Order: sequence, then C-alpha cells, then structure tokens
Amino acid sequence: MENYKILDELSPGALGVNLVVREKETKVKFVIKQVECIDDHHANQALDELMPLLQLRHAHVSIYHEMFIIWNGQWMQNMLGQVLDALGYLHRLDIIHRNLKPSNIALVGTNHCKLQDLSCDALMTHKAKWNIRAEEDPCQKSWMAPEALRFSFSQKADIWSLGCIILDMVSCSFTGATEAMLLRKSVRSLPSALGAALRTMEERRVPHARIFSALLPRMLQVEPAERITVQEVAQLTLLSSDFRPTSVSLLMHQRDVPAFISAILSEGCVARILEIMQNFPSRPEVQIRVLDRLLRMSDDQLGLPWPMKVVAVLVTIMKNHERLLDIQLCACALLLRTLGQALAQDPAATVRKGGSITSVLLSAVRSHPEAQQLLVMAYSLLTIVCSQGCDSEELQKEGLFTHILEHLDSCSGNREVCMAGLSLLWVLLVDADITDKVPLEKAPGLIAGLLAAYPQDTEMAESGCAVLWLLSLLGCIEEHLLEEVVVLFLRSLRLCQDRVLLVNNACRGLASLAKVSELAALRVVVPEEKGSGLSLIKDTYELYKDHPEVAENVCLLLVHLASYPDTLCELVSSGIQSLVHEIKDRFTSSLELVSYAERVLQSLEAARLPCSAQEPPTAAPEDQHLRVPVPVPSGLQRGAPADRPFP
Repeated sequence: MENYKILDELSPGALGVNLVVREKETKVKFVIKQVECIDDHHANQALDELMPLLQLRHAHVSIYHEMFIIWNGQWMQNMLGQVLDALGYLHRLDIIHRNLKPSNIALVGTNHCKLQDLSCDALMTHKAKWNIRAEEDPCQKSWMAPEALRFSFSQKADIWSLGCIILDMVSCSFTGATEAMLLRKSVRSLPSALGAALRTMEERRVPHARIFSALLPRMLQVEPAERITVQEVAQLTLLSSDFRPTSVSLLMHQRDVPAFISAILSEGCVARILEIMQNFPSRPEVQIRVLDRLLRMSDDQLGLPWPMKVVAVLVTIMKNHERLLDIQLCACALLLRTLGQALAQDPAATVRKGGSITSVLLSAVRSHPEAQQLLVMAYSLLTIVCSQGCDSEELQKEGLFTHILEHLDSCSGNREVCMAGLSLLWVLLVDADITDKVPLEKAPGLIAGLLAAYPQDTEMAESGCAVLWLLSLLGCIEEHLLEEVVVLFLRSLRLCQDRVLLVNNACRGLASLAKVSELAALRVVVPEEKGSGLSLIKDTYELYKDHPEVAENVCLLLVHLASYPDTLCELVSSGIQSLVHEIKDRFTSSLELVSYAERVLQSLEAARLPCSAQEPPTAAPEDQHLRVPVPVPSGLQRGAPADRPFP
C-alpha cells in the first residue's frame, strides 16, 4: 500500500471495501478491493485462489494489476491496550472485575471499548447457586480461572480471564466456537493443550504469534501466585517494537528518564525544561519528572506568570495523559500557580477561550472520580476560567451542575471539596442564563446540610449563603425548604456579623424569600429561642451604620417584610420605624436607598393605628390614666371595682 495514495472509499460490499487509489510513481488510478483475512494461512489460501485472475485478458473484464497482503494489527493492539489500561486502573483501586469475558467488553465506537458488569463480594455469596450456574452454563464460565470456579477471587483471576480472551482472539482462525470453549476449559488442568494451540498459531503465522507465545503461558498459570500482573503484561507487549498498544504505554510511565534529560532538569533552566516538556509530549515518565521539577521551584525561579502559550502546553499534556493521575495533579497545581499569579499581577488578563481548558478539566475529574485532591484543584481552575466569562451554557450542557452537586453530597466530609464546589457554583450561577433548573433542585437541601454539618465554619457559611441567595433569586428553593433556609440565613448572620459579604448576601437572600412567601417573612420576624430576627437586623445595622450597601440590603428586606399585615404589626411593635428614619437621614445621596426607606415608613405609618389598637401600648402619657375593662377575678367581693389602671 505504500506505493498507492488513497483518493476515495466507495460503499462497502459484502466481501470488502473498494478503495480508489493512485499509484504514486505513475499517477495511474486503480481500484483496490480490500478484503479482511483472519491470519496468514487464510490470506495465503485466498491469494493462491486469486492468482489465476492475474492472467485474465478480456475487453469486458477488469484486469488485475497486482495482489498483495498487508497486516493491520493496530485495532487489536488498541483494544487490548484499552482493556489493560482499564484493568490496571481497577486493580490499583483494589477492585476485582470477577467476570471478565468478551461479552463484558462493550464496543462503544469503532476504536473504543469499555469494561462493564463488574461484580462484588456482596453479590456473589451463594456458592451453591454459583456451582449450579457453572455446570448449566459451561461456555460462559469457561473464561473463569480455576480458583474462581471454586468461589475464590483475586486480581490474578482477572489475569486468567484476560488470557483466555487473548487466546480466543489469536486462535479464532483455526478453532470453532465449541473447540474454543473446550480449549479454554482444558488449559485449567492440561498445560499441554495450550502448547499445542500456540504451535498451531505459529504454524499458521498468526500476527504477533511470537509475543503471544511468550505472554499466554505466564497469564494462564493454574496457580494464581505464578501468574503475571497487568503491569507485567504491559511490559511484555511493549518489548516488541511492532506491538505497542497506545493505552498500554500509560501503564509504563515508570520507565527511566534518559540521562541527558535528567541533566537538564538538574540545571534548573526553566526555558530548557519547558522545551523538554514540549519535545516529549507522549512520554509520561518524562512529563512526570518535568512537572515535579517545576513544582519544586519557587515563583521567582519559574518566572511566573508564564505566557498563555505555556498554559496551552500544560493543557495539552493533561489531554495526552488523561489516565495518569500523577500528571493530572501536577499539571493542575502548576496551572493554579501560573493563572493565580497572572491574575494577581494583571486582573484584566484573560484565559484562552475555546473551551479547551474546561473540557480537559472535566475529562480529568471524570476519569478520576475518587481523586478528591484533583477535584479541588480542577474546581478551583474552573472557577478562575468561568469568572472570566466562560460560556456557562456549554458547561450546563456538559452536566457540570449535576457533577458539582453529586460531589457536594458524596464528599460532604471533605471541607476543601465543599468549598471549591460552592465557589464554582457561585461563579456559574451569577449573571448566568440558566436554561435548565432541574439539576439545581437538589442544591438548596444539599447546601443546607453542609451548613448544618459545619455550624461554626464562617467561610462555609459565607459561601453557602451566597449560593443560597442566587438560588432564591432563580426560584429554586421549594416551599417545604423555605423556613429551613430562613433559619440558616439568620443563624449565619449571628455567627458571622463581622463578615460584610455574608451580611449582604444573607439580607439579600432573606429579602428574596420574604418577597415570595409570607411564611418566610413570618419566620424572620417571629421571636425564637435565640432572639427575634428583627433584633438581629437592628444589631447588624448598628455594626454597619456607615456602610451604604448593608443599609440598602437591610431596607430592601424591610420593604418585603412590610408587605404582609401580620409581619407589619411585628415591625410596628418592634420600634423599627426609628431605625428606618435614621437610614433615610444618613444616606440622602442614595436615591434607591431613600426610596426603600420611604416605602417602609409609609407601610409602617398606615399600619401604626390598627396595630396599636390590637397591641397594648408600652406606656401612657403622664397626665392621663388609661383604664380598660378586665374580667372579674375569682375571690373579689361584690361591689369591688371591676376595672383597674393598665400599667
């Protein structure tokens, strides 16, 4: 095929694919019929049968120019590499698949597969049923290791199953389905059966027969302790230059770094170190060393902030080595340092648009769902990127809201994850056009749970109140949660009266809830064990009486509290009117604030007389005696006065 250039691919036929090609030397066009063969034997047999066609010469019969055989083993290498990568990931987490077989390797694309149907001890506890199934379904259980049939599972059992899968793939050209099943069963007790199959494989010149002849006997050892590991499988396959599964190389980043690279790293010249990073993008062992060296350097040595083109290199490295947690952690740590420095020195600096950073970060956390340290750094980076005007709608489509809330729930015991998640939620919600509020339905309850779990944490309270305020504006707090959220706002105010950001957000949140719910408004004004919400508002204002933003938010809250008759009477009786007068007189230059104050005063004035009639005054004028009728207490003699002065 190296002599031809492919120009077009025609519609596939029943036996193969037709390719329109041009011979590179003569520029003559031909049609190549590409037919797949299982192995050399099959291909040579087909070639022998087709050779006479080269002699055909007729005006109305297509003339065959040449016939040849080429081998494309990349697909099998790629699939095996992905399975090894996935199995290595599970084993590093001490997870055993237990039921590895071809039907549990799902092809989700032409060149992509995933392991499925993992089992656990809790689901495989009935040994008798297991034995019955093994007898009734011998084909499905023929992939299992000898000890697995005896109800004993380990990582080495997965190695046996993978060995059976490889054996089936390399012997499929000379064994049928029944023969293959019998072969898989026989190698458990008859090692010579495997040897015979491997000799046949070599005789028929199955691609990579030499590699598999060395690999399979070490995978299909009857004693689990004698079987090799996933790492060793990767090493054996990588020994051959013509068999290098792309994904398998991810398991090999422990290889030694060349001496000249180590020398450059020891020099500490950032420019040369960055050159290494760019010149060896596919060498994970090199990237690990480079990133580790950079992280150990001071900001002055690094020359931060770096230009954005260096940031782009880091993002590319993360993308190339998505499955390697060490690289993801180091790259994220460096990104945080350089972006933080860039924004600290120039707040107007911008991160490169285009979604490359966000997509790589999302892929990283999804590839390593248990890595909470990576999650914290990725959320922090996403917060930086999103705060610069990143397309929030795209992130919503990517399911980021759901992702954050799931981790706020599952990682509630990790304060760093919770804080990073709340910060990212705030950035995504503020000034965003929320196209779908359904993913946010669980947010208020989860945040309420976090604030309850960290009752004395002022930073958590500040972040939680900020997000709850935005959720209240979006109408995402359901009616059954209104009182609980109001209590959280009030509790946070009591805890953090010295944090002006929390004070403002809590007042805004209370105002937003009071605006839509009389129940929420009543919860603010009705006295409770720790005191009235109105007393808390007064105390808060006293602390910030010279702060116009706090005064405005207090007035906004009072506007909505004064919109209901029942709460209005509580406002009148609490003496809030003098506070509002003070605010109005103090901030005369703020038209909006004065407008709020006047609205509250008008409501209070309109309600003052009716409320006074319902509630006894606290004091009567000195020159008058207010007398009201009261019931006659028992024990009074007839003729005694039935009324008395009211204190």
